[in-house]
Amino acid sequence: MTLPFIGIDSTDVYSSSVWPGLTFRLAEDCLVMEVPAPLDCISNAVFRGGRVRASRIVNWMVHKDYRGLDPEEDFRQLLASRDCPAEETVGLQTAAVIRRVAIAEEDGDCFRIAVCTTSGTRNAARAGYSRATYSAYEPGTINTAIFIDGRLGEAAMVNALLTAAEAKVSALQDAGILDPVSGKSATGTTTDATVLAVSQSAGWSAIHRYAGTATTVGDAIGRLVYRTLLETIEADRREEQAESHGYRFDHLHR
Repeated sequence: MTLPFIGIDSTDVYSSSVWPGLTFRLAEDCLVMEVPAPLDCISNAVFRGGRVRASRIVNWMVHKDYRGLDPEEDFRQLLASRDCPAEETVGLQTAAVIRRVAIAEEDGDCFRIAVCTTSGTRNAARAGYSRATYSAYEPGTINTAIFIDGRLGEAAMVNALLTAAEAKVSALQDAGILDPVSGKSATGTTTDATVLAVSQSAGWSAIHRYAGTATTVGDAIGRLVYRTLLETIEADRREEQAESHGYRFDHLHR
């Protein structure tokens, strides 16, 4: 696991150690994740969410007071200004500090996987408890991108999202994140987003039909989502505590 954009050895580009061509690039207020060929994606992303093909995922850090009336159009304008083809991109928004992103990777059983998570937990919530609700859009806070070089069936892709959600709940509970309304362990924040991006490469002989926690691919998803979320929460805590004492890390970041 790595925090590639934090510390003395930080960089602006991180290349996957298990998936040649998969890169993570910090570009001003965006984290750009790219592969050479389009992937099958399923997500609740604000821009081109649902089932699409894309070779790029952009996690855009917006101001915590952002209340875009048309976030899709805002995203189109952002991509146009960065020369990123909109039709090849899935877009996420977050108020979290994107340079605190955590990335974990591994080779698996007829698959390779990389998970990338950014988080902010100020709007932590516990599903199933009553709270004030709004119809207005707000940007996602815990954003997770799961890249799998392998073959997953349709049901397995949905299963993978469920497993990722379970791992997120586990990480939040173990990190001691509480819902301020109920005082109980949070199950997420009010604005989370997850993208699953799968190569479906014919170079892999097996098709994963399931992705629950007892499967090899589901186990990897759960472990890596859990680890990256815990790591980025801890990075937030360390830096925020240091900054509260007047110390800043800017000189350690490119």
